[in-house]
Amino acid sequence: MKLNNLLTAAFLLIAPAVWAQKATSPKPFHHLSPPKVTKTAARPKLIVGVVVDQMRWDYLYRYGSRYSAGGFKRLLQDGFSCENTLINYTPTITACGHTCVYTGSVPAIHGIIGNTWYSTVLGRKMYCAEDSTVNTVGSSSAAGKMSPRNMLVTTIGDELRLSNNFQSKVIGVAIKDRGAILPAGHSANAAFWYDGSTGNWVTSTYYMNELPTWAQEFNNQKYPQQYLSKPWTTLYPAATYTLSTSDEKPYEGKYKNASNTSFPHDLSSIANGTIAASPFGNTMTLEFAKKAMEAYNLGKGNVTDLLAISLSSTDYVGHQFGPNSVEAEDTYIRLDQDLATLFQYLDAKVGKGQYLFFITADHGVAHVPGFMEENKLPAGTWDDSDAMKALNEQIAGKFGVKDAIKAVDNYQFWLNHNAIAAAGKNESDIQQFMIAQLLQSPAIEKAFPLNNLMTTTLPEPMRTMLANGFNVKRSGDIQVVLTPGYIDGGKIGTTHGLWYPYDAHIPLVWMGWGIQPGKTNRTIGMTDITPTLAAMLHIQMPSGNVGQVIQEITH
Repeated sequence: MKLNNLLTAAFLLIAPAVWAQKATSPKPFHHLSPPKVTKTAARPKLIVGVVVDQMRWDYLYRYGSRYSAGGFKRLLQDGFSCENTLINYTPTITACGHTCVYTGSVPAIHGIIGNTWYSTVLGRKMYCAEDSTVNTVGSSSAAGKMSPRNMLVTTIGDELRLSNNFQSKVIGVAIKDRGAILPAGHSANAAFWYDGSTGNWVTSTYYMNELPTWAQEFNNQKYPQQYLSKPWTTLYPAATYTLSTSDEKPYEGKYKNASNTSFPHDLSSIANGTIAASPFGNTMTLEFAKKAMEAYNLGKGNVTDLLAISLSSTDYVGHQFGPNSVEAEDTYIRLDQDLATLFQYLDAKVGKGQYLFFITADHGVAHVPGFMEENKLPAGTWDDSDAMKALNEQIAGKFGVKDAIKAVDNYQFWLNHNAIAAAGKNESDIQQFMIAQLLQSPAIEKAFPLNNLMTTTLPEPMRTMLANGFNVKRSGDIQVVLTPGYIDGGKIGTTHGLWYPYDAHIPLVWMGWGIQPGKTNRTIGMTDITPTLAAMLHIQMPSGNVGQVIQEITH
């Protein structure tokens, strides 16, 4: 009886499956029904990525009391903030940062190891986006002889276009050519950047042979002159800028023809070349991006489009005046207003919740050494060109090798291997001599042959960051790491490029489609942005991706 009951139960379990199989058994070819169409996963209409050049993470909060409800405060209230986002390679430089954000890769793989680097093939320094095979579109200068060809991997924009047979549209916009070209990727519909010598927005024949009518009309408006027809003054009374130093400082840079570093800044006579180094460069960039969005109907089709914007003016202002200047504070207050305007525009044109927005930075910035010394904090300067000149003289005196060092860039030295070999000298001896000389400087914390990177005693995360930045075919021979607080530069202004948190800790805030408000203090890498986008879009990650999905916002 028990056996019969078991057989009956088994039959009742199996029978429906058998009947279902019979019901769906193959029919003759001419009777086949149309295949079932799988419902496409819901996706945002548009992705807008904004890289704020040189924006340290703390700027999200430093000027918070002066931010409006619709800008950074809206981002932090409605968005999800990855509070501990760190760059996971060196050098922390513009071209590398923009590339890593949109590729999920690192310089060791994608090949963009700096804004410039020494090319052993060309025998000279080369620029990250240079391309002699293309020409400028939009002006008669050489500003448009640029393309993404030096980047060795795909971007998230490339993968987005590949995912739907190139139906998605991808546009890059920035004052800096590298800030537009590298994020947009190889297959972008267009990238546009600013030519300060003419005051025009331009592109290259890599993308098109003629500047679109809408872009020509934008150029004809002469926006630099419009924005700078009046002096740049503080948005609020100067006395209320209590988060900054006093306005006139000897370690701040002057504008051309200026006699001091203080407000007001009259830039009207040099508007074309100087708008980039004022907060109005960001305003102009966002206005141009809106025109591009309308011209290409971004967010209006059946597939997801991508608009990659880089805001370069924060970097120019930061380099010239430093992060504790009244100019920097005013620039971020004005940027907050620009972002509020942008969000209102996107809400109206695309629809609130219909676009996915993220904001991040390509790198941070060091304090001006003069400011640090003024406040009894450790800092200093180092000049790589002076160091190279001195080392070449010392090597010539000791080893009889003339010009043993060919170049220095990105905190690396490139050796003249042929000259050393021709002189019959041991390269290892020369390297060890260089290192001994370099370490005598208080500015140098570490110096070692890059081929010995994995056997040199280095703390984490320095080792991993240096390894991620080491490209075998493009990087130099000797790596130096500056002491904390030191910069490669002079007494005026500041810079970035090292592994330290002031250069490597960047903001990352997501808002809009699919994003629930919140934050995480978990350590996240810059390279995690792209695989997260890929996961949200249900597309393949770029070819050189090393990042991980940020699961807090994809669940």
